[in-house]
Amino acid sequence: MKFKLIAVDIDGTLLNHEKKLLPQVKESLKQAEEKGMQIALVSGRMPSGVEVIERALGIRCIKVCNAGTYILKGETCIGAEYMPNSVLRGISQRIAEKNNLPLWIFKEKEWFVTGMDEFIRKEIGYVSYQPKLVDAQKLASQWEQSGQRPNKLLVAAEPEKIDEMQRELEGWAWPEIDMARSADVFLEIFPKGVNKGKALQAICRELEIPPSQAIAFGDHELDIPLIEAAGVGVAMGNAIPLLKEKADFVTKTNDEAGVAFALERFLKS
Repeated sequence: MKFKLIAVDIDGTLLNHEKKLLPQVKESLKQAEEKGMQIALVSGRMPSGVEVIERALGIRCIKVCNAGTYILKGETCIGAEYMPNSVLRGISQRIAEKNNLPLWIFKEKEWFVTGMDEFIRKEIGYVSYQPKLVDAQKLASQWEQSGQRPNKLLVAAEPEKIDEMQRELEGWAWPEIDMARSADVFLEIFPKGVNKGKALQAICRELEIPPSQAIAFGDHELDIPLIEAAGVGVAMGNAIPLLKEKADFVTKTNDEAGVAFALERFLKS
């Protein structure tokens, strides 16, 4: 099969566990780009956090940000999805405040938080962006008046607490939202029906290629729709079991340059 698009998750996939880009991985994507393939970085990260990786790679990438809700080709937005401000109010009250956790709020290139903790401090270092401290209820009111809405919400906590909150949210059967974990400690909440797989399909329409000519890489729950939408879906060796079950191929771990290993195998064949 001749691939025209490589879609790759960032954390846990492209980067190793120290959040570093291994030289083998960088070189493999550079060689693919030189052969005419498009590279898409498909992440839960906000745009500035994806741009950091684009610069590290040294190649132009399509940037799928905020869990697939905001897509950039160059500086042009080619796809954006939003959720009602009523969801922002509800998640703030019934999840974040109830559990005494900061709520992360994303709108296009902006990041807002309702408090500060170690998870947020670490993320600031990774994405090179300082979030704005806000009151979620006041922000929702301001956005209602100005016609603005959030792309994505996120709560971060220890895995057991994330388990508990995910079960609670699933019990609401709230029709406006979907959710998935991008890591054991991150629960991402986004508009109903929006996911990384839909984002890959949007990229393919923009590039005028079929999804069957895309190869996609991931490691966690948020990446399952991505690998299912691609012609070939690759699970990292460190991926969760469910993603491995759904993948066409399981490569080495992110600490073993698994992206480079799989690309060598598939692009040669």
